[in-house]
Amino acid sequence: MKKDIHPDYHTIKVVMTDGSEFTTRSTYGAEGESLQLDIDPRTHPAWTGGDRQLMDRGGRVSRFKNKYAGFLGN
Repeated sequence: MKKDIHPDYHTIKVVMTDGSEFTTRSTYGAEGESLQLDIDPRTHPAWTGGDRQLMDRGGRVSRFKNKYAGFLGN
């Protein structure tokens, strides 16, 4: 490997939104710093399933066809 072209890769502490933490290696900050997360897999609806449901469950094509049914004389 070439010398002096790679970023400093060191150990940091990651603090999740619920206060739990873990240690990992990263190029973020400096050795020993902590990274406080605002969104993480334990709280984000994309991972938890959330209380929101998708608005469209396969009806896009039928809505499009109904909206433009007579547009080109079809």
